[in-house]
Amino acid sequence: MTLRTAQFDYQLPPSLIAQTPSAERGASRLLAVRRSGGQAVRDLQFADLLDLIPAGDLIVRNTTKVRHARLLGTRPSGAPAEVLLLSPRADGTWEAMGRPGSALRPGKRIMLGPGAEVETVEVLPEGTRAVRFVGIDADQAMRRFGRLPLPPYIDRLPTAADETRYQTVYALREGSVAAPTAGLHFTPTLIEALRAKGVRFADVDLEVGAGTFKPVETDDPAEHHMHAERYEVPAETAAAIMEARARGARLWAVGTTVVRTLEASGGLAGRGATQIFITPGFTFRVVDHLITNFHLPRSTLMMLVAAFAGYDETMAAYQHAIAEGYRFYSYGDAMVII
Repeated sequence: MTLRTAQFDYQLPPSLIAQTPSAERGASRLLAVRRSGGQAVRDLQFADLLDLIPAGDLIVRNTTKVRHARLLGTRPSGAPAEVLLLSPRADGTWEAMGRPGSALRPGKRIMLGPGAEVETVEVLPEGTRAVRFVGIDADQAMRRFGRLPLPPYIDRLPTAADETRYQTVYALREGSVAAPTAGLHFTPTLIEALRAKGVRFADVDLEVGAGTFKPVETDDPAEHHMHAERYEVPAETAAAIMEARARGARLWAVGTTVVRTLEASGGLAGRGATQIFITPGFTFRVVDHLITNFHLPRSTLMMLVAAFAGYDETMAAYQHAIAEGYRFYSYGDAMVII
């Protein structure tokens, strides 16, 4: 089936874009969707995963942690400017983006505080910038001046609550500019209950980049230039996947980032960077079930979900979620595709 980008559009009332997390972590709704071949959906609570996931199955999570990568500063004129750090580069500079664009021309500096500046070195092919720090290093800058980079559709500054709620309870190593949001629903209590049932866990690390929010702007999705994200599949995770396969157990991916990591790597151990773009027609070789949030229209993530669940099933599920008042996007409710 050949699909155009416009076919992944939908109309979402602004009131359904979650601006804050649920009152308690894990108190989210869960829409259960049958994978290709069934239109049935069920309205559940996230804690119902305990009943859905059989003993012996394997849950794979993304343990990445969100950096305090948003730096607010001023130009020499005193006007405000902003820098979002994306990833370190081999030459000691950082790939970054920011606004206004005029403040990030080569040679321009943004002052973060006394004796602490960010200088743009060059414009990179993707339109991002290579920046270097003056009077301070990147880690110090993020500790002293950095803020959590909440998604662009959350129209407020981060609060103290976001420091914990915009991180998963199992986050380990800083490396992302956005949270792997499907994991935000898991609580220690639910994880322990799943373990006690006999469900197994394994972890990967994929550094979520700002490209995750970028809509597909070409009419033909095949012409979209996919952003790259770095990942690692530990040896113990690869072994757990192989062992689960040998037992006939099923693999549950917590989020699209885990799907991208496992399908790009084949579930094999190693580090790399992936630009995998999963659209309807893709053959999944590793992942059997998917836990995910609701994604932006025309996004690569929505296309991935449609590839996994089926296009018609996905669009019907989204319309059901809208009609039933589900909360959307990073702090919103979840789907499970079974």
